[in-house]
Amino acid sequence: MELSEYADRLDDRLDTAAYADVDASANGLQVGSDDAEIDRVAFAVDAARATIEAAADAGADLLVVHHGLSWGGIERVTGRAHDRIAALIENDLALYVSHLPLDGHPELGNASGVADEVGLVDREPFGEIGPVTVGTVGGAAEPRSAAAVRETLDGFEGQPDDESSPTRVLDFGPNRIERVAVVTGSGADWLDEAVAAGADALITGEGKGKLYHEAREAGVTVFLAGHYATETFGVRALESLSAEWGVETTYVSHPTGL
Repeated sequence: MELSEYADRLDDRLDTAAYADVDASANGLQVGSDDAEIDRVAFAVDAARATIEAAADAGADLLVVHHGLSWGGIERVTGRAHDRIAALIENDLALYVSHLPLDGHPELGNASGVADEVGLVDREPFGEIGPVTVGTVGGAAEPRSAAAVRETLDGFEGQPDDESSPTRVLDFGPNRIERVAVVTGSGADWLDEAVAAGADALITGEGKGKLYHEAREAGVTVFLAGHYATETFGVRALESLSAEWGVETTYVSHPTGL
């Protein structure tokens, strides 16, 4: 498949253009020649030297990631930016990025993947940022305790193996959780929206210092399941979609523990 066709398919499916004015990430094809042919695509959460080199070792022509290299433009190709871009070019490896579009997609997105694992039904778009959303909110198929939800989150790919419970919990909500909002990665700023949506809990990746008192005063439980661990679902979904399109795929797992 030609690279431009593949990138256009992803842009269309993820509605990339809708996020152009609100996302600092330069979503879409960041590195590569439009007319290049791709046979094998690698998928990873982050575009870093480690994942680039692993994708090249796997014989990939393209690396698809959630966190790319360009955030508001690249003024100088020096230092870390140079090393990463050089690794891509030296290995004839293109780079496609989907940040917020891959967070909020109702079927392929990171929040959707987390909601699947937790068992949320009757979902609605959640996590407003301008005219788009980056998360989901829904009801629990069966009301669950905070401990039961945490056990599910602890099993996510990328959670540290040496911790008995890597998910941090601010347990200020009701004993039985019935409605849950999800914004993966860094979603602490959507706590008030979760309250307005009637959520008993907010699942995200990482928090901020103010979150403790905000959650306590709102009577909402917050689960901090790790930035990386909550954002593997989108690229894995794109891997499955790409396999349906007839390209060979490989997945690069490189957890950060954060």
